[in-house]
Amino acid sequence: MQISGKTALVTGGGSGLGAATARRLAAEGALVIVVDRDADAATAVAQEVGGIAATADVTDETAIANALNTASATPQIIVNCAGIGTAARVVGREGPMSLDAFRTVINVNLVGTFNVCRLAAARMAEAGLAGTIVNTASVAAFEGQIGQAAYAASKGGIVSLGLPMAREFARFGIRVNTIAPGIFVTPLLGTLPQEAQTALAAGIPYPSRLGEPDEFARTVQFCVEMDYLNGEVIRLDGATRLAPK
Repeated sequence: MQISGKTALVTGGGSGLGAATARRLAAEGALVIVVDRDADAATAVAQEVGGIAATADVTDETAIANALNTASATPQIIVNCAGIGTAARVVGREGPMSLDAFRTVINVNLVGTFNVCRLAAARMAEAGLAGTIVNTASVAAFEGQIGQAAYAASKGGIVSLGLPMAREFARFGIRVNTIAPGIFVTPLLGTLPQEAQTALAAGIPYPSRLGEPDEFARTVQFCVEMDYLNGEVIRLDGATRLAPK
């Protein structure tokens, strides 16, 4: 699919991987709807890329429907980057993990991704438009670490969503692919001391460094532009495999 002239919607677009994706898609000629729970962050990125800001929680059906309606053209490029990563042991010093904490991670990461996919695909199908969806999982979907039970389960669910949706949406001409990033430079990771970041980078086989957000964005661009890529999961991780902890 050609990016230029299309409308794209990027969730979690106010920072990190989502912001990098919004910048790249805009640079390639797309009108980008930047969706984020943080209104100021969404507005800042939207203004930077000449796009449209939409404040929304991905689990909110009405808010996402409104975000899809903010541009005059139906979004044909959907990129789901919104997510959270609360860490907690299933059984820790304080006892069993809070069920509400587990539900929250599943709800934001997995249910939120599904909510955006279903509403966006329905909108494209109603308009008779082909399109592409790129979801964000994580290498934790395959090698979840201790403390990542909720996060790994949510990202594993995103991996599992891809193929059945790709098969179902084929009749509409909508492709679905998933990127599973490894350890990337994000605002959250940036709060770690430099020595901690260096140690993380040293554990990555090659190249032995943290991933750059624009590398993720370039992979999104590849997923959008490569018409024969469908139902696939791409690990973007420098050949890393997460240790138990």
